[in-house]
Amino acid sequence: MLLTRRNSLFDDFFNDPFFTDAYHNKQSLMKTDIEDNGNGYVIDMELPGYKKEDVRAELKDGYLTISADTVSENEVKDQKNYIRRERYSGSVKRSFYVGSGLKQDDIKASFENGILKLVVPKEAPKQIEENHYITIE
Repeated sequence: MLLTRRNSLFDDFFNDPFFTDAYHNKQSLMKTDIEDNGNGYVIDMELPGYKKEDVRAELKDGYLTISADTVSENEVKDQKNYIRRERYSGSVKRSFYVGSGLKQDDIKASFENGILKLVVPKEAPKQIEENHYITIE
C-alpha cells in the first residue's frame, strides 16, 4: 500500500512556534555561561540566528542589559500563487546586576559565530569605615 503525502494548509499547524516550548521559554535563546576569572567575569551568551547589528548591550543603574531584535522572512513560492509565506520577528532581553561603580568603558564586548562575549571587571569592594570612638572622660 502506497501512501501519498497530501499538501494541506494545516500540515504545519502544530509546528507553529505558538505550540512549541521555544515560544513559551524565550530564555532558551539566551543560554548564558558566567565565569569568574579572578579579576572579573567573562559572560558568554548564545544568540543563534542574530547578527552583530541586531544585538545591543546597555549599562544603566548598575544593570547590564543585553537585548536583540530580529526580523526574518521565509518564502516558498509556486510559479504564480503563494503556497505559503512566513515572517518572524522577535526580541529577547536579559539583565544582570554588575555593580553601580562600573562605567560603560570598563566592559569589553565581542560577537562571533552567534556568541556574545562580555568581559566585566569586578567592582572594587567598598571600604568599610572603621568605627571612630569618642573617648568618654
